[in-house]
Amino acid sequence: MTNDTTKLELLQSASDVSPHLLDDWFDPIEEQLRKQVRGFIEEMIRSELDDVLSRPRYGRRPKQGDDGKDVAGVAGHRHGSRTRPLTGTFGKTEIAVPRARLATADGKTTEWKSKALRAYQRRTQTADALIAGAYLSVTNTRRVRRALKAVFGGAVGKDTVSRIWRKIKTDWEAWNARDLTTEPIVRLILDGTAVRVRLDRQATQISLLVVIGVRADGQKVLLTVKNMGSESAAAWRSVLDDLIKRGLRQPEFLIIDGGGGLESALAAVWGDVPVQRCTVHKHRNLLAHAPERLHEEISSDYNDMIYAETREQIEARRKAFIRKWRLKHRAVADSLEEAGDRLFTFTRLPPSQWKSARTTNAIERLHEEFKRRIKTQTVLPSADTAAMLFWALLASGQITMRKVDGWNTLSTKPIDQPIDLVA
Repeated sequence: MTNDTTKLELLQSASDVSPHLLDDWFDPIEEQLRKQVRGFIEEMIRSELDDVLSRPRYGRRPKQGDDGKDVAGVAGHRHGSRTRPLTGTFGKTEIAVPRARLATADGKTTEWKSKALRAYQRRTQTADALIAGAYLSVTNTRRVRRALKAVFGGAVGKDTVSRIWRKIKTDWEAWNARDLTTEPIVRLILDGTAVRVRLDRQATQISLLVVIGVRADGQKVLLTVKNMGSESAAAWRSVLDDLIKRGLRQPEFLIIDGGGGLESALAAVWGDVPVQRCTVHKHRNLLAHAPERLHEEISSDYNDMIYAETREQIEARRKAFIRKWRLKHRAVADSLEEAGDRLFTFTRLPPSQWKSARTTNAIERLHEEFKRRIKTQTVLPSADTAAMLFWALLASGQITMRKVDGWNTLSTKPIDQPIDLVA
């Protein structure tokens, strides 16, 4: 009698050998090209050794060249070859790597090492970049293996993907320690997002605190992303202190989500810098203070106020909003008044900048794209992995950031005239 385990093994075996869509596609160009790759790589490495020894295989090194000068070279001798596997975008192949012993100044010999093929190298750097890019696109090691099966002939397993991902950590650590003194940052956008990671074998929610800088030419750039336990004042102060320690100059304008912890941290560090609270976050807060039947009316009034064309119109519509909702649903009016003039700091800038200065949408879009990429992994392996993955999506070009709207007027300083709050 066949047990369940045997049945499962049979099903898995059948799945492994059964053909899949595209498995029987054959490309003679690719096939012939891959056959020639081995000879090309072997010839390239042999030529490298010929240059070092100043003579071809089975040849003698001439004492003088065609110009009558002594030929420079290293004394040594070949001694066979070793077979090494190599995986590239051309697939997996095995190559014969020549070996040689080179004479040293102290009369001893040392093993020759190829510069083209590093010691213990099993994949080309282009192959590693392709694997890393595929991982960032789907963020699932098994999906990467399936996606690249045709390219690498099944030579890429989940362990290979994990090893390549660990190699990226070196670049990540260097990026976290880079000097910011020369960065011409004039504006900061700060926000956080929640991510589920595995800590002590349990799924735990942490906060990724993200800071985007806007350069003087309008280009947005990621300055830092840190994993923290929450968005508390202490957590944000740690992030800001790290940026200042690495040389970040004081910005001219700040855009925040409105969290109390972030506001407290900024007040302690850059208390005199104009701060804009995100109008989208405040819109959500207003709706949270009212029953659903009032949401459409609140949104209409709020948008008429926020997206008015002039400062004067915004002031007038704010007063009208407060008067109306104090009578109709006071909690909504109180929530708007709580934000104070920081909800309208964007009006101190040239109108061409209002669109980019009103919200933290630049970070919100990154959050959305980041979470879309990781949705196949409900829980990330660690907190460090979450922050590094967020950075890698931008560093690899998987996600790009454009210049802010109104970048050509960034040199214009904010006027020192807050909006009139008298209702």
